[in-house]
Amino acid sequence: MRIVILGAGQAAASMAARLRAKGHDGPLTVIGDEAAAPYQRPPLSKAYLLGEMALDRLTLRGPEWWTDQRIDLRTGERALSIDRAARTVTTDAGVHEYDALALALGAAPRRLPAAMGGDLPGTHVIRNLADVDALAPAMQAGRNLVVIGGGYIGLEAAAVARKLGLNVTLIEAAPRILGRVAAPETADMIRDLHRAHGVEILEGTGIAAIEGADRATGVHLTDGRGIPADIVIQGIGVLPETALAGAAGLALDDGIATDAQGRTSDPAIWAAGDCASFATPAGRMRLESVGNAIDMAECVAENMLGADRDYAPKPWFWSDQFDAKLQIAGIGAGHDRIVTRAGQGDHAGSVWYFRDGRLIAVDALNDARAYMIGKRLIEAGRSPDPDAIPSAPDLKVLL
Repeated sequence: MRIVILGAGQAAASMAARLRAKGHDGPLTVIGDEAAAPYQRPPLSKAYLLGEMALDRLTLRGPEWWTDQRIDLRTGERALSIDRAARTVTTDAGVHEYDALALALGAAPRRLPAAMGGDLPGTHVIRNLADVDALAPAMQAGRNLVVIGGGYIGLEAAAVARKLGLNVTLIEAAPRILGRVAAPETADMIRDLHRAHGVEILEGTGIAAIEGADRATGVHLTDGRGIPADIVIQGIGVLPETALAGAAGLALDDGIATDAQGRTSDPAIWAAGDCASFATPAGRMRLESVGNAIDMAECVAENMLGADRDYAPKPWFWSDQFDAKLQIAGIGAGHDRIVTRAGQGDHAGSVWYFRDGRLIAVDALNDARAYMIGKRLIEAGRSPDPDAIPSAPDLKVLL
């Protein structure tokens, strides 16, 4: 069986490794449009941007591994179209035949429209190596940075910039930061952390335009204020990469739609990672995280070889900001009760999400113990008494 994987990120690398580990001995090709071999993305906005991690430490597998595993890794090659009838993929370098095709195409960062200055020189997004390599030289102490967007990427960029000595203003159009992904109690801890480090945060504040003629010089707000900027980072979310799948006539639904096993509307084509939405008993879901990219890709690899196994996500996430680590287990959407627990030291604590008396998620800032215990409880399907959490002398009693 000839297997082709489009995309060369975390999901693609994990899928290729699992296919070989589970006995696939046929031709295996991985095609990515970036020049670099598959690498870790999370450190890009943190250690790599700070200059604390070199490219060789980002790389997921060395060149010899791909050779030893007899995987044809093709970097710097862009997929142009999929012919489902002929079972071929056309790229800018030729045509590849497949018996099974996997789409691990990831997601692309949103930008403000060009009419609002979204593509002016001096404006940046953070998604891939090229983005960060373009941004890093501009991150010089004393410069003014405006970050648009109060999600994790925007907050991580703001933290790095302050550590590098820039003056940072973060603007969030929604009433508060992390509005889409975390409870107000978590947002309060993160806001306090940033303000303690000198980040100015403006919430409930819209952007009228990024100003500048030849390059960005400031941001004009909808309330009439203007904020000077030497650099603007747009951290306003991502969109799943679906153009190739859509042009091939595959079903789309908040990403490339798959069944519970990762199979698209064409039984010869599979999808995994940020680009894929998958069926679960609770409804369709799409997760943007390293954990999901690895776990779903490995499940899909096994199903391509006949495992017939539904993907059961165990969501976990993390975000490093300043010297603090936010760790998240589960998904808090749809909660009806929040319980908080103070942590040890400054900027530490945990937020516990319940729905119908069941623990569904935990956010832990500088509290690895709360994260680990919460994660174990969620994955075991066990729920502690919410009233016991704030005052328990040791969280282990919850187990």
